[in-house]
Amino acid sequence: MVIWPHVISMPIYFALLLGVIVFFRKHYKLSAYFWLASLLTFPLWLMGNVDGWFRWVKILSVIIPTIIVGFSRIAVHEDKKGPIWDFLKKDDFLWFFYAILFLNIAEATIKDITLGNYFNAACGFLLCVTIPFAPKYWKILKNSSADLVAYTTGSWNFIYTSWNACFVYAESPMYFASSLCILLAAELYPVMKKRPELYITARIYTLAAHLLLRACFDIFPKVMDSTSWFNPQVMSVWGIINFVIIVPYVFWHMWQLHNNKAQYSFKRLKSA
Repeated sequence: MVIWPHVISMPIYFALLLGVIVFFRKHYKLSAYFWLASLLTFPLWLMGNVDGWFRWVKILSVIIPTIIVGFSRIAVHEDKKGPIWDFLKKDDFLWFFYAILFLNIAEATIKDITLGNYFNAACGFLLCVTIPFAPKYWKILKNSSADLVAYTTGSWNFIYTSWNACFVYAESPMYFASSLCILLAAELYPVMKKRPELYITARIYTLAAHLLLRACFDIFPKVMDSTSWFNPQVMSVWGIINFVIIVPYVFWHMWQLHNNKAQYSFKRLKSA
């Protein structure tokens, strides 16, 4: 197992992804137009970098919603008027982002089942169950960054990160090292900001950037190949650990909803 190239490439890529999060959070308008323009790279996708139904569904189900996130941020921040802008500003439209997150987890969960990674698939199913509902726990803030926030908890964010890392480990061992960078960037950015609700935003932009780079110029097999890291026993044990961790979280999540405490525990507010 060769490790030393990853010691150099992974920290560099991790730092780059943190920069991606900061840049696209700050420049909400440029973000929308950049991701819209990214569709012009479609011919490069056809050159073989996007292969198989899962990859096509994955990139389209990430890039297109990322574009919509950008224009929704513009609509709210600048209070745009017009039928389309008004639609993008509606609280009920936040269900779209909820549905996309649900879809992305469900896609990977189905793939996990086909790979025989059953415990991790069960964890993915329970992650879908515990996504905080829109629009109550989703919002586009009217601050300078027009942030899309989803009031997930730090625990949910961590379990999602571990679950997704295990999924990539099973599904694409070659890309595990690079995918670990995008997962850790999305996980640690909200921790550094002490704002767990920024996790989904961080995840959107790191994943979109990673998939776009892979679709256009897939350099990762050359600079971050982690195929040799794969071990089926590690995959199985990791999936079991993820399932064991999420089960008590599900009970806690449901208890918060049942006792009307979620508005405080999810949003980290103090109850009256």
